[in-house]
Amino acid sequence: MTEPRSLGAAELLRSVGLLADGPVRWGSPIRVGGPGVYLVELPAAHKTAPIDHTLVAHWIERVPGLTLDGARPTQRELAVRMGEFWLPDETVVYIGMTNLSIGGRVGAFVKTPLGDRRPHAGGHWLKTLTVLSELRVWWAPTSAPEEYEDALLSAFAQGISPEATAGLRDQSVVLPWANLQSATDERKQHGIKGALVVEEADGPVSKAERAAAAARGTTGAGGKRVASDPTRRTGILRSSTARPRSTTPRAPSGARAAAAAIKAAGRPAGPAVQLSPEGLIALRAELDELINVQRPAIVARIAAARELGDLKENSDYHEARREQSFAEGRVRQLEDQLRNAVVVEGTGGSVVAIGSTVVVERMDPAGALETTTFKIVGAAEASPRTDKISNVSPIGAALIGRKPGDAVEVVIPSGRIGFRILEVR
Repeated sequence: MTEPRSLGAAELLRSVGLLADGPVRWGSPIRVGGPGVYLVELPAAHKTAPIDHTLVAHWIERVPGLTLDGARPTQRELAVRMGEFWLPDETVVYIGMTNLSIGGRVGAFVKTPLGDRRPHAGGHWLKTLTVLSELRVWWAPTSAPEEYEDALLSAFAQGISPEATAGLRDQSVVLPWANLQSATDERKQHGIKGALVVEEADGPVSKAERAAAAARGTTGAGGKRVASDPTRRTGILRSSTARPRSTTPRAPSGARAAAAAIKAAGRPAGPAVQLSPEGLIALRAELDELINVQRPAIVARIAAARELGDLKENSDYHEARREQSFAEGRVRQLEDQLRNAVVVEGTGGSVVAIGSTVVVERMDPAGALETTTFKIVGAAEASPRTDKISNVSPIGAALIGRKPGDAVEVVIPSGRIGFRILEVR
């Protein structure tokens, strides 16, 4: 088995079959048009992150919506968190791509002030370094920049030793320091939100407005303004009745309390997801299968496909990437559902609620009576093929709150159907 070995920018480019060009000093023009990939490299490795605390302080002051774990950070807190993702033996600190012009993209990257969105905010962590002027930029033209960016990020990760990975705050996504997400949208869990200035369609937002929005919790990831959701909650809650308790919270006690709640949760919560005990077990099992079986298998397929040659015309590679994108999307969806799950256990009462099994009778088109059994579940575990219907579906919503003997008429896209409830258990 080959031991992991750190690679410089030129070696990384050659390792994926590209011809390295450069380097030039950060800020020097690159007179190369057309699509391609580019890498930003330190002249030598640094054992600790050379972060300028003064620049970090200006960043925080300039972007009132910036938070760390849901609260406004000090310059030291923010610098320390960023330093927890530093790889002390690596010189490559950013890998990027463009479908347009390499020279234009790198030039826009250099010109963008820390905290601004435009002309290009990718890799903005670099702007906090004391050694920014010493950085070097390498590049390689290619007509398949997205594929080669993915290959470069993977080659970089493969060169990181287990010991270096163990020193990272988030060991699940290993990337160059200033890359915050992978080519397949896997994100570092760094806890920094709202790092860029807010932009509105009807013009700039004032500093005071941004501060007020941040205090209200109405600035989301990347600094975008979002509507507040008073029914957000976290954790897996358990109700002893068939009907969960109201999700309407008491009035917040202020921005400090809201920030503390978000910090305790580790990330903003979503709307409550109602699950039966069986549904909770099923979702956990699916997540385990995706993470421990399907994800490693897909990664192995991608690695094997890369060895076949040209990535642009490599159908095996593209199919594996599509499968990886779908799988990672489902992992994030399941993690969000489980994080916000509310377990609802039926009491075996006579009133239909989530968790109830309902036996109904209806007349078929030929005039004969037929019996059907439904299981009422939350939307996350609905499966009409197995007669598990969501409480928000037309039939499920019509049955909720009813009892044996009730006649129920349901409006569906094809017309109206009538049921009579025979049994609730």
